[in-house]
Amino acid sequence: MNGTGHISLYLAIVETENLPRGWEIYVNFKLLVFDQIRDKYLTIHDADDSSIKIFHDMKTEWGFTKFLPLDTFNDVSHGYLVNDCCLFGVEVFVHKHTLFLIPFAESRKILVYPKGNSNGKAKAISVYLCSCNCLLSDLKYFAEFKLRIRDQINKNHVENAAKHWFSKSLKDWGFLQFLLLENLNNASKGFLVNDTLIVDAEIMAVSNIKLFA
Repeated sequence: MNGTGHISLYLAIVETENLPRGWEIYVNFKLLVFDQIRDKYLTIHDADDSSIKIFHDMKTEWGFTKFLPLDTFNDVSHGYLVNDCCLFGVEVFVHKHTLFLIPFAESRKILVYPKGNSNGKAKAISVYLCSCNCLLSDLKYFAEFKLRIRDQINKNHVENAAKHWFSKSLKDWGFLQFLLLENLNNASKGFLVNDTLIVDAEIMAVSNIKLFA
């Protein structure tokens, strides 16, 4: 993207050589520029404020090519550039997500049906998030989550998002056709490596447990 006439600003991760192989970091962030006249920050972020960016070895920076027009930045009345000095900042929230490395036919917190969860001829792998602990009959909670099958070679992960009220009678929720078996078994796709499938469950939001009479 052409950022001509604008200030470009990015958040970058450094010293990645100290991170383990295959590392990924999930982040929400906002970039800031300080108005030195009015003593406040201008905040720039994605239109979707809940957007999560994934940093990895092939993508170590995220940001904005057109963060702020140069005319606006250089206009003293806006307070961003005063006495040839400017102040930038960033708000960062790092998401802790749960990663499961599972043998091809086993799962505990994530239910995986390698040949599909259906009576007919399966064409896709089925994946569900399951509440591991047995819930009391009068308790239930709401979760917003993503299930992700990782591409261990190209990092072209496949993910699906869902929302669900979990309870004793509805302990799992997910996707009957998560990924076509022909893609799963295609070695070049990188989903199944050394008979190991990597499934990621990312919980974005969980409600308080509610009591129902």
